[in-house]
Amino acid sequence: MQEPTFLILAALAAQPRHGYGIVQAVAELSADEVKLKPGTLYGALERLTEQGLIEVDREEAVEGRLRRYYRLTVDGTGALTAEIARLDRRASAARSELRQRPGFAFHGLSSRLGLRGEAGLSSRLGLRGGAA
Repeated sequence: MQEPTFLILAALAAQPRHGYGIVQAVAELSADEVKLKPGTLYGALERLTEQGLIEVDREEAVEGRLRRYYRLTVDGTGALTAEIARLDRRASAARSELRQRPGFAFHGLSSRLGLRGEAGLSSRLGLRGGAA
């Protein structure tokens, strides 16, 4: 799964959101490292809807414009959960390799990356249990 897709699904995990709300949530989840452009976002939303990972929750008119809210489907929840597990396994394997490096201290890398311990990325993504 590509990072923008992962972040869009994560942005919809807790609640339905409209396009701009998704853009804001993705920026927050990625610590402003991923900034979705409208063309990228709406193309992804269309693709994810066709794949059955998200669906339209509701539409409302705001200042004469239609605002469409999207929500995660059961299949979307499964796909996001599977991707989180995959990323956890990859990060765990990478940490294990780094720990074998002579003189390496993981906590030093974490602080340089702005993470709080090994679970910093998980915390930033709002995940519970285990490091990312």
